[in-house]
Amino acid sequence: MTGPEPETKMQFLFALRSRGVTDKRVLQAMEEIDRGVFVRGLFANRSYDDMPLPIACGQTISQPSVVGLMTQALQLSPRDKVLEVGTGSGYQAAILSRLVRRVYTVDRHARLVREANEAFSALNLSNITAMTADGSFGLPEQAPFDRIIVTAAAEDPPGPLLAQLKIDGIMVVPVGQSDAVQTLIRVLRTSTGYEYEEIRPVRFVPLLEGLGKDG
Repeated sequence: MTGPEPETKMQFLFALRSRGVTDKRVLQAMEEIDRGVFVRGLFANRSYDDMPLPIACGQTISQPSVVGLMTQALQLSPRDKVLEVGTGSGYQAAILSRLVRRVYTVDRHARLVREANEAFSALNLSNITAMTADGSFGLPEQAPFDRIIVTAAAEDPPGPLLAQLKIDGIMVVPVGQSDAVQTLIRVLRTSTGYEYEEIRPVRFVPLLEGLGKDG
């Protein structure tokens, strides 16, 4: 499988650094995971541009710099067990898989989960479990998690997900109305409650309950 040309990869990494992705492990993971595997059809030639792109089921693959910043904000360690809500293309889960012990990822669209699994197989990523489920309820049977990342916007950090964080666990989630400005929030669970930190403005599709029509 061929990846991007060296010059394209250099430009890709430069764009990430210039937008604040400075964690060396995150940059290395994003260098190793070929975004082109996750972009199909008309937009395949834009795989290495720092922009969101349409994918199936009316969803998007996030722009790489946002993926990098969200990953960086999780403060990952190699032994972590991570839940991702909103598999989408599978690109974010693939990045996580290079940085942690185990990734569980759920999406309400069965087609997206199927196509993401194909991409994971093509890249020989064996520590990801992807499934079709209503991510707004998390994945209680695998909880608690060291880290949770939500790639769709909620009006507030979802209660079931907060409850599935370990003490000292971190969740990164976009919060805000779907048609207005959203803010990327980092939540730290402490022994006495939750601490919230705003990271930056973002724009994501809304977090919806239930399964997609294909699910």
